[in-house]
Amino acid sequence: MADPPPACSERAAANLDAALLLLQGLCRCGLGQLVLCPGSRSAPLAWASGLLAQRGVLRLHTAIDERSAAFYALGLGRASGQAAAVVTTSGTAVANLLPAAVEADHGTIPLLLLSADRPARLKGCGANQTVNQEAFLAVSARWVGQGDGSGLASMARSALEALAEAAWLHCHGSGGMPAGPVHLNLPFEEPLHPGSALLQHRLAALAEEPGSAPPAPAGSGAPLAQAGIEPTVLDPDRPGLVVAGPWRGTPAAWPGYLAALRRWQHRCGWPLLADGLSGLRGCDGLTMVAGYDLLDQPLPASIQALLPELQVLRLGPLPASRRLHALLQACGGPQLLVSEGDPRPLDPLGGCSRQWSDGLVSWIEQLPDALQTGPVTLACRAWAADWQDLEGRLQLQLDRCLLAPAAPWGEPAIARQLALLLPAGLPLVIANSSPVRDWESFTPATAPPRPIHACRGASGIDGTLSIACGVAEAAGAAVLLSGDLALLHDSNGWLWHHQQRGRLLVVLIDNQGGGIFEQLPIRPQPDGVLAFEQLFAMPQPLDQVVLAAAHGVPSRDVATLADLAPALAWGLEQPLALLRLRTDRRADAQWRQALRRMANALVDAP
Repeated sequence: MADPPPACSERAAANLDAALLLLQGLCRCGLGQLVLCPGSRSAPLAWASGLLAQRGVLRLHTAIDERSAAFYALGLGRASGQAAAVVTTSGTAVANLLPAAVEADHGTIPLLLLSADRPARLKGCGANQTVNQEAFLAVSARWVGQGDGSGLASMARSALEALAEAAWLHCHGSGGMPAGPVHLNLPFEEPLHPGSALLQHRLAALAEEPGSAPPAPAGSGAPLAQAGIEPTVLDPDRPGLVVAGPWRGTPAAWPGYLAALRRWQHRCGWPLLADGLSGLRGCDGLTMVAGYDLLDQPLPASIQALLPELQVLRLGPLPASRRLHALLQACGGPQLLVSEGDPRPLDPLGGCSRQWSDGLVSWIEQLPDALQTGPVTLACRAWAADWQDLEGRLQLQLDRCLLAPAAPWGEPAIARQLALLLPAGLPLVIANSSPVRDWESFTPATAPPRPIHACRGASGIDGTLSIACGVAEAAGAAVLLSGDLALLHDSNGWLWHHQQRGRLLVVLIDNQGGGIFEQLPIRPQPDGVLAFEQLFAMPQPLDQVVLAAAHGVPSRDVATLADLAPALAWGLEQPLALLRLRTDRRADAQWRQALRRMANALVDAP
């Protein structure tokens, strides 16, 4: 960098130049979006971000709430496959990044967290706003990079560029680990603010450096045998199951994954039990079972008889359905787990003999020709037909119960209607607790396909609205399906409204509290023995429509299934809008139980 103007402190100039070199290094790796939170210690990073944004190198977002900022960046990374960066000041600001780091870790989402810090001389001596923040995120981070303790300005250009490259590589999968969060803790010595003259000088001198594509995450490249996996561990000529969990690969990997899955099913004919978050429901060329979560053991005799020897191909993380868990534990044949670049253990049931982490495409391509080509055997056809018969009868009955003009208004029917009404390809973000469970249980495999995003790794309700805003920004448009407590928990997410470019429709299931607790056998009988509402449901005396309106967000109430389609059409045209659907959580819990009884009555029906 050129010498600073005479009126500018050399230290302030060096701080700015070091921040610029670090951010430019990240931009050359592929960084395109940065979320900036307020602070003074982070001023060099803020000024550098502003300069790069003016040059068009970065898209800059701002947020006053660090937790919301981190979840917004999480949504950007989830929908795009590339990390967005978050910049915070020192102290408790860094602690607010932990919930998003936890979700990024479990969900294999690239996330780059940059925190400014005091220099080492101020550590451990009682200096104001000086904490052990370098350790706050370590438990969830793929890698923690530490700037020079005397200040970032003390680092050579080569060291700053190496720090940026290492952070980007670890963020997107490196060293045998999947994509995830990276924390860069960056000390700065005062003075921190360079002044107008230097900023004008640097802006005039700054050459635009277009970012290049980030390096592709490296797989192990090892053959199956080297990983201890026999190519013949699964025999496509004998009956089996494919169980697909939530999708955690990158958007770029999705087409190849889908093609490989079609190829395997075309060869073996095995039924595909597709989790509601797998993104597979509605995809052409696949034969799916969507109603498995409603079915208790035992299954029909023709299915039950094969379970002791049944083989299973498991794709990705284990779905959350306890009924599916029971089915997998009843399968006595070999089980192979294939993950998309995640070598960590993903089998809490302990039934998988092997795990292949280089993805479904790589596994399929290494199979012998005899296992890749050939007709589906009669045994596999008969096995699949038994599943399809049960699935067909179940989905027909669900249509009669949930789609008929006289169907009751409630959460099971809302989930099924939304699956059918929302446009194909429009990303959907689903909050945890009841909404995500209803999506798994009551949405059919015939609904239009769409990307599905949810944080089922740690299953928290932190940052729900902010994640959805980030997904909408990256994808251009999205829908959020949320309960009232999850939405309220992240009410600062409404602040994205005025800088948001992607459209977002928020569909609020307002059942006045934690509806998930109504589905657990914990409500005392008779009512009033203990304060169930106070201890578990925790309804909040707040009007979410008024809260949204305070942020300039329009809304509509929807009270019947007939009103849902026109309300969706209106909401999808707004930059940011809220649809409130009031429901009765206690009645819906009873309805879910009745639907499960109905489903299991079909098992032994002729």
